[in-house]
Amino acid sequence: MGRARGANAKFAGVFESSYGTPPTASGNYLNFPFVSSDLGAEQGLLESDLLGNGRESFDPTYDVVTNDGDMVVPVDVRNFGYWLKLLLGAPVTTGIDPLYTHNYGSGAASLPSMSGELQFPDVPAYAMQYGLRANQLRIAMNRRGLLNATISIVGKGANADKATSDAGVVTAALDVDRFQQAKGEIQRAGATLGSIVSANIAFTNNLDKIETIQPDGEIEDADGGTAMASGDLVARYDSLTLANDSTNQTPVELIFKWTYGSDYLLELTVPRVFLPRVKKPISGPGGVQATYNWQSSGENEACFQAKLVNDVATY
Repeated sequence: MGRARGANAKFAGVFESSYGTPPTASGNYLNFPFVSSDLGAEQGLLESDLLGNGRESFDPTYDVVTNDGDMVVPVDVRNFGYWLKLLLGAPVTTGIDPLYTHNYGSGAASLPSMSGELQFPDVPAYAMQYGLRANQLRIAMNRRGLLNATISIVGKGANADKATSDAGVVTAALDVDRFQQAKGEIQRAGATLGSIVSANIAFTNNLDKIETIQPDGEIEDADGGTAMASGDLVARYDSLTLANDSTNQTPVELIFKWTYGSDYLLELTVPRVFLPRVKKPISGPGGVQATYNWQSSGENEACFQAKLVNDVATY
């Protein structure tokens, strides 16, 4: 019996065929690389309101079960395609070996769910999470640093920790080749947009928890709400391009793009972006910057689209 360490922790995941029912251990569970996780079922206590025991309290009552949390994952060439599937649904895939293009889009009528086992082999302890749906995606784009994505997840519940794994023999993660911040690019209407200091990209499914009365205290499901994309651009004030977009109140297309090698790429496209009119504050002798908190519309097509080009045949 040892002490759990993050260095040895694993997350073994698989998509569910029936919401909230973990698939059997048939070799389909995949080891997903991740940076951090705070998934896990919680069940709070309700303080007793009974009188008649003097100054001493009666036993508390257990409240409902919740399993919401964030997974921070690397934005990589191959494994990230599974997280995009969880967030947006299965992609439309084209191409032939060894290069495939996977196109994802928001607004799907139904979204997939996943079961995932958090594994602490040092103890050993294993906890199967089930009914996991992706609610939000957040990516911070900078000039340097590691490129990670935060996936906010709404889960149905989790099994109690046990000493043996329900996932069985887990398939190794796909090769991890991370996209690099240093090779990022932002395009406006098809042309590279210069003088951007940093950017944030966010998408939400606005999941609606179905909180019906259940004997297990868990939610019944989580339905997709209005898909929305938003974010911000921090720009050095060197031209009127973004300023004109904001004052003209005309939507533009933005593409956030990363490449790996000569063939692999990831593009996140928001085709109809509205920019607010903003101040250009002067705080000293240095450069002047403006922050545009943009919003995307899905009036004519999916408000958030992703294209992933790699050597994976299917997700």
